[in-house]
Order: sequence, then C-alpha cells, then structure tokens
Amino acid sequence: MIEILNSIKTDSISKINEIDSLHELDQLKSFLLGKKSPLMDVLKDIPKIPVEERPIIGKQANQLKQDLTHRINEKRDELISKERDIFLNQDQTDTSLPTSGLPKGTYHPITTVTKLVCSILNRYGYAIKQGPNIETDFNNFEALNIAPNHPARDMHDTFYLKNKMVLRTHTSPVQIRTMLDQEPPIKMIAPGKVYRCDADVSHSPVFHQVEGLYVNENVTFADLKGTLESFLRELFGNDHDIRFRSSYFPFTEPSVEVDVSYTINGKTTWLEIMGAGMVQRNVFRHVSYDPDRYTGFAFGLGIERIAMILYEIDNIRLFYENDNRFLNQF
Repeated sequence: MIEILNSIKTDSISKINEIDSLHELDQLKSFLLGKKSPLMDVLKDIPKIPVEERPIIGKQANQLKQDLTHRINEKRDELISKERDIFLNQDQTDTSLPTSGLPKGTYHPITTVTKLVCSILNRYGYAIKQGPNIETDFNNFEALNIAPNHPARDMHDTFYLKNKMVLRTHTSPVQIRTMLDQEPPIKMIAPGKVYRCDADVSHSPVFHQVEGLYVNENVTFADLKGTLESFLRELFGNDHDIRFRSSYFPFTEPSVEVDVSYTINGKTTWLEIMGAGMVQRNVFRHVSYDPDRYTGFAFGLGIERIAMILYEIDNIRLFYENDNRFLNQF
C-alpha cells in the first residue's frame, strides 16, 4: 500500500508540473483529489488492510492529500501571475490617460437657478450664509415673531422632531443666526432646502429658497422696492410684468408679496415668487438690536417658482422625478 501511495505521489507531482492553464489545473485537481481518484481508492481500502498498518497508511494518505492540495494551490498562484504578466505585456493601453466618450453631466435646473440668483445678489453686495436643515423652535419661529398659536406652527404645515426641533420651514433662521453672531450693518442671503407639509402641482414638501436680509441705519421700504425691482429685471428681463401686493408676515411690517407674469401653453397668468417686507421690531428685540436705531428689510424667494417661469414648466414635481427626458433638456 505504501508503494501505491509513493507511485500516486510521483505521478501526481509530474502531472501538476506539466499543467500550463487554470482550466487544465481544475480538471487535474478533480482527477487527483476527487471521489474517484486513485488516492480516494486507497483511503476506501484502508479497512481491508491489517489493523496494525491502518494508522500508518491513513496518516501517509492524509499527508499526501495535504501535500497535493498545497502543490495545486501553488501552481494556481503561479499560473495566475503568469497570465497577468502576459496580459500586461500585450495590453498597450495607457491607464493614466483620461477616459473618453463618457456622457457629460449638467447642472440640475434648480442648481442652475440657485447659482444665478446668488450670483446676481452677490454682485449687489450680499454675502452668502449657510445654516442647518434641522433648527430650533426659537430660530425658526419664536425669534421671527411667530406666535405659538400661529397657523405656520400647525402639524399639517411643519415637520416636527424631538426636543422642540423642526425641519426648517424657511431659511430665515440663518438670518437669526447671523444677527445673533454679528452687529449691523448686515447684508446677506441664505440659499438652501426648506420643508413643509404641502404638495400639489405648484408646491413640494421639500423645496429651495433664497432669503435675503439687509440691516443698517435708515433703511427704508424704497430701498427694498428698488432692490427687488432691479434684481427681478436682471433675472427675468423686460418680458415679464412685476407687481407688488400688500400682504402680512409676522416677521415683517409692512409686508408685500411679489408676482411675476407667467406664460405657459399660450396662457398668461401671475405666479407668486417671493414675499418681502421691513423687518418687524420684535425680531430686532429677539436678537438684541435696538429697533429705534436700526431698520432693515427681508425677502424670500422660491427657486422652483423662478425656474418654472424661466423654463416655462407647469408642474413643480417634474424637478424631483429624475426623468432623463426632462433633465436632458437642460
């Protein structure tokens, strides 16, 4: 039996050394170590040999099995390395070169309009400020003179979180953070996402705003109106009419809403795009500004509404459906 094992070992090593492909090696492994291999026949015949020889033969057979497995694995590593070297020597591609032929992406229309709005206002001297999406009740409501019983605080309008935290319903909290952090004069805008429980063809539960604030001595409503008219003419050109309507916001007094004429499918209508007004005196008191010394104006505009006018889009939900037929037009 020992002579048979030695013969199997010599023959197997010779066959392993002759192999020159991974496919042939897999076939040889099955032949040498499979259920019908000569080695397995020896293991099956161990019960037939004398009892005193069984431990010796069994140990030698198992040792041979381990040895052949090790040699096959070494041969596999050798063949893999050889095939890799052949591939690298044959392939003349310079992998350091940039790729070509890939489609180029473009800005989403929301991003494009946000950048456009910010670039115009930035040229007007407005610094760009950022703030968190999750805000405190104080920054989002209380500091903005929004009373506890105000409809804006209702559950159907606001996404409430734990510990008096909310998903911000506007970017006005960034204005509060800025005023708490620095003294006037302040001239800033706050672009970003906002969240409200609202959804139809012209409203989305997640949308984008740019809100602006200017605080200094002797700021008047004429400054507000002149700034907005100049900004909107630069944004839309002279093809759209602009109108100011008296309105109410708890954080500004007096307050206005601004509409822009909007033509879609041959029909012209008005689309509200922003609210604005003179900063309410109580807001200044919440940030420790002297309301007798400082005045200011604030405004907030919806990016989606502006994009709908610029691109003549009739459904705000198109911006969020990720439909390439829509996005490829920009």
